Parts: sequence; C-alpha cells; structure tokens
Amino acid sequence: MENYRSKATILSVLSMGLGQIYNRQFMKGIVFLLVEAWSVFYFSGSLGRALWGIVTLGEEPRRLVRGKWVEGDHSIFILVQSLITLLFLVLFIIAYIMNVRDAYKTAQKREQGQQPNNFKQSVRYMLDYKFAQAFLTLPTIGVLFFTIMPILFMIMLAFTNYSAPNHIPPAKLVDWVGFQTFKDLLSLKTWSHTFFGVLTWTIIWAVLSTVTTYLGGLLVALLINQQGIKFKGMWRTILVIPYAIPQLISLLVMRNMFNGQFGPINQYLGYFGLGGLPWLTDPFWAKVTVIVVNMWVGIPVSMILIMGILTTIPKDMYEAAEIDGANGYQKFRIITLPMILFSTAPTLIMQFAGNINNFNAIYLLTNGNPVVGDYQYAGATDLLVTWLYKLTLDQNKYNMASAVGIIIFLIIASFSIYNYRRTKSFKEEDMIQ
Repeated sequence: MENYRSKATILSVLSMGLGQIYNRQFMKGIVFLLVEAWSVFYFSGSLGRALWGIVTLGEEPRRLVRGKWVEGDHSIFILVQSLITLLFLVLFIIAYIMNVRDAYKTAQKREQGQQPNNFKQSVRYMLDYKFAQAFLTLPTIGVLFFTIMPILFMIMLAFTNYSAPNHIPPAKLVDWVGFQTFKDLLSLKTWSHTFFGVLTWTIIWAVLSTVTTYLGGLLVALLINQQGIKFKGMWRTILVIPYAIPQLISLLVMRNMFNGQFGPINQYLGYFGLGGLPWLTDPFWAKVTVIVVNMWVGIPVSMILIMGILTTIPKDMYEAAEIDGANGYQKFRIITLPMILFSTAPTLIMQFAGNINNFNAIYLLTNGNPVVGDYQYAGATDLLVTWLYKLTLDQNKYNMASAVGIIIFLIIASFSIYNYRRTKSFKEEDMIQ
C-alpha cells in the first residue's frame, strides 16, 4: 500500500497547500497557497521590525535638528504594531498546523480506499458538521484583536517606565524595566500606603455592598411574597423604580441631595433639630453614604432575582413541612434559604466581582473624594478601579495604572474561580456532565 500520509505531510510542511494538491484537493490547496503567499509578503516587511520593536521599543526619540523637529521612534506605537504583527504570526502558525493535519488526515483516508472530498464537498461538510466552529471563527479573531490584545498591551505596559513626566513619547522613549513598577507600588512608602489603603477599602466596599444589597433584596422579596400582603404588583412596581431609572441620573441626584451643609438631606434633618452631617466631605461619612446609596440602587436587582426564584419553589414542600410541625423560621431555614442560595450563588459571586469594579457608584457620587493628604492621587472613597482611572487619565502614570489593573484582575479571577467551583450548582452541573 502506497504511503500517502508521509508524502502529504512532508509536502504540507514544506509549503501550505502542497499536501492538499498531492491529495487532489486542488481548490483547497490553492487557498492555502494564497494564505501562505500573503503571509510571506506581510511578514517579510513587518516581522523583523516587530521583533526589533518588541525588544527595543525604539532607539531614536524626537529631536531638534537645525531648528526643526525630526520625528523619531514612538515607543507605544511600535509596541502596538509589534503586538499586532506577532498575533498575526500566531494565527499563521495555527493555520499552518491545520494545513498539516488536514493533509495527513486526507491522506490517511486515501490509504483506506476512500475518495478525498472535492472543494464543494468540503464546503458542504463544513456547513453541515463544522458550522459552529466556522461561524465562531470571525468573532474569535475579533476577540483576539479587540479584547485579548488590549489586555496583553496593558500587561506589557506594567513592565515599562511609561509614565509622566519623564517617559512620554514621542519626546522620550519608553524602556523595559521588568518588575520595577510592582516593586515601587508595593515598597515605596508613598505608593504602598496608597495601594494598601485603597485595596482595604475596596474589599470592605465589595463585601458590604454585596451583602447589604443581597440581604435587603431577600428581605423585601420575602415580605412582598407573604400571604396576606395586598397590592403586590403595586409594591413591586414602586420598589423597582430605583432600578428602572438610569443609574447615572440616580447617582447624580443623590450626589446633590447629600451635597454640603445646605443639601436637601441636611435641610430635612434640620427641621427635626438635628445637625447636618458631612456626608461627602468626611472620609467616614462619605463611605457610609456610598454604601447606603448603593443599597438604594442595588436592592431592586436582588429583589427581582429572588422573587423569581420564590415562585419556582413547590408549594407542597411547605405543606409537608407544616404537617411535620415546622414553624415559619424553620421553613425559611430548611426550604426557602437553601433553594435561594443554590440558584443565586453564582450570581452573588458575580455581584461581588462587579462591586470590586463598581466605577459608577463611586465616581459619580463622590469622585473618590474626600481627599486624603498622604495618598498618591487617590481619595478616601476611591476603589482600585477609580484610582486606576485617575492614574491613567489625570496623571498619565500608565505603567502604575497597568500594574494596578493586573492586580485587580488577579483578585477578581482567583476569588471568582475558587468560590464558583465550591458552589453546589457548579458541583451538580459537573456531576451531570
């Protein structure tokens, strides 16, 4: 028996498409050859510069020559262009491997006496049996260049000195500095004090905002769901209004209501002889304010979710519990709460992760203020994500902001994966599979 596999494999390794042509799949082979021809043309003019750029980040800054500015290398543009070229190289390598595998499998079928598919049959096979993979190819490429590439770019910036005022292109070049940015963030007193202070508040905020909105939504849902409560539809409508109003409007209105000695809230307290409180100017009360306002915005979300779950709990479970002599608290502890937690545990984890990055609630309500004198570009209510925003857009500390972004990702990813894998819903899904 003729050894088709070795010949087709060797030819496909030598050049894309040759193995397909050997297997008499001429159209497919031509397509692979065109892909390789375009790749060779593209990489011949860009791959060398990409490798140079990713290593050096440029060699000549903008300079003044005889009274005129001569443009030099822009380190950030070079980094982005190099990253794009290297991602194209990854795609090309994947396509090359697919070309070799396809030639090998087709040759194997020929050895078994099967006729290789022609181009029309290959397209039909792809549409009938590989449609999902083919359909997801373009979205996957989009995710690679518009999601993964910016993440990789951010990670790379954390290992550079890209920061104002001394290393901003094109006037200055950016250099690789390794882990120096992380070392400065964690060891320099001005940065480490700010980082650990903001990190502590971020964790406290995430825990309190998640617990208060969840328990508040649970309490309201249970109250509305009680027998004997009339006009349930009206109560649901009233309580969901804060969620129906755009969050931007709600938070800006709340900001004005709590603002200053003569804000509506302090004026209302004054009618009862109570002194006004520094809701947004004192660090402690500012933190209390953002948690309370977040409850106003977040409780309706938990209420809607839990009310939907309550309607799915079979009534006969409560009837059986009543026959066994269970009181209201026992029915809640044994039936209601486990059913709610089982369904909402993944959502609860997502809410916690979302609250760590709850930019709107903090930035629109307090802008991270009040100012803390010994903090580096951060206020008393700043979260890591709002501090990152200020470092990037206000201070141009791009390398430090990237380091903070990496730390945020590590915190959220590790917490979410660990806790999600411990939920009963995940374990039961894994057992079903």
